[in-house]
Amino acid sequence: MSIVLVGSTSGSCTLQEQAVAGNTTLTLPTVSGTILTTGSSGQSIPKAALPTGSVLQVVQATSTTQTTSTNTWTDTSLSASITPTSSTSKILVIVGQNLSLSQAPSASAYGGLRMLRGSTVIMNPSQADSGGPYMLGISSGNGSSATNYGYVSFNFLDSPATTSSTTYKTQQRAYNSSTSMSTQVNDGVTNGTSTITLMEIAA
Repeated sequence: MSIVLVGSTSGSCTLQEQAVAGNTTLTLPTVSGTILTTGSSGQSIPKAALPTGSVLQVVQATSTTQTTSTNTWTDTSLSASITPTSSTSKILVIVGQNLSLSQAPSASAYGGLRMLRGSTVIMNPSQADSGGPYMLGISSGNGSSATNYGYVSFNFLDSPATTSSTTYKTQQRAYNSSTSMSTQVNDGVTNGTSTITLMEIAA
């Protein structure tokens, strides 16, 4: 048997029983709210109501612009910004970056990347010694002049604790002034595409 709810001014709403045998129980919530239906447009679950671990938004940026540095931390051309919907959200940062490293004869060559939120370093490579980084990058032992090419992928789960626009970026650095490190170059002819992806995770 159907139940018809008459509108306060006009029209009505009909609750229709199932068209199969058996008993079904529909438990109504004890709080006020809106019922989402498959036939409606403009209805969505509020982000605040999603469970912990849900992906709330995704931002991605790419770059093919080459940047070069020696033994000073230098911004690469890879960066992206995201505005968290909640101050408790976490941001998963995923980076894939092309690298090249050019060394002088008989010089050890190391090159590395680090990740920053704004001007704050949030992920640093380990170091071969006090002179410079080598992890999250590429390296080459003593030898003749050479250029090495590579691709580095890494990620970090950050807690920015803000609802303001937040920028994430990478920086590069070579081991010493005899070494030149570049990003986005993959074969010396065509610039490779590097990516940075930001995912807001509900916490």
